[in-house]
Amino acid sequence: EDKHMRTLTLPLKAEYFDAIRDGSKLEEYRSTTPFWSKRLVDRTYDRIILTKGYPRADDTARRLERPWRGVHVEFITHPHFGSTPVRVFAIKVN
Repeated sequence: EDKHMRTLTLPLKAEYFDAIRDGSKLEEYRSTTPFWSKRLVDRTYDRIILTKGYPRADDTARRLERPWRGVHVEFITHPHFGSTPVRVFAIKVN
């Protein structure tokens, strides 16, 4: 593993991990909080590591690697965020 690669790691709930793995979910969303702004605004990565929960490093069944394809801001309505539209970072994971 190349330690010089810039990697964004995103732990996910099982349902979202499975949907990304199966190709039905193309973007992963994160709230536009200071925490995520610091990691995503004006930043670039070489790859994204998506994990189902917090697996051990050698648990390849619960890890997906995707190339970094960028992020943009959009407004979505999603059960996880409640019934009103929220501003989120949409990270491309396809």
